[in-house]
Amino acid sequence: MSKADGAAQSRRAEPADGRGSALRGQARNRPVLVALRVLIAAGLIVSAVIHFQLAPGFQQAYPAGIGGGTLFRIQAVVAVLAALYVLVRGSRAAYAAAAVVALSALAAVVLYRYIQIPAIGPIPSMYEPVWYASKTLTAAAEATAGILAAIGYTRLSRRQERI
Repeated sequence: MSKADGAAQSRRAEPADGRGSALRGQARNRPVLVALRVLIAAGLIVSAVIHFQLAPGFQQAYPAGIGGGTLFRIQAVVAVLAALYVLVRGSRAAYAAAAVVALSALAAVVLYRYIQIPAIGPIPSMYEPVWYASKTLTAAAEATAGILAAIGYTRLSRRQERI
């Protein structure tokens, strides 16, 4: 079979709506998107584990109220759920959810490190003007997960998601 015959045959094999090239593009992006999903989930899990570990120490100041420990546990559960969502689904919505969870947690860490925000209703003041290993690690994990989730969101086009 000549080169021209092979090209003509491959054109006939493609769907009439032009999805053939989109399918090939999706296949090329698949390993990259899977790696992104795993790295995003890893960052969210690191954040969750550290928040679970730190929660008891932050609850002591507010034993009967919401307390920082309760907020840490809520954040950890939400991070685990976002990690599972991005791993299982890998959709634009999953990437968006992972980005929101990771970047909002990072914003809270940085905000409460540099600004002394008073208690807001049941939410305690959690000002802590120091960086220590666990705090630095969770901030780095959240920043990495958030940035990678934003990249995954932009790399996964709406067309690819529908295919």
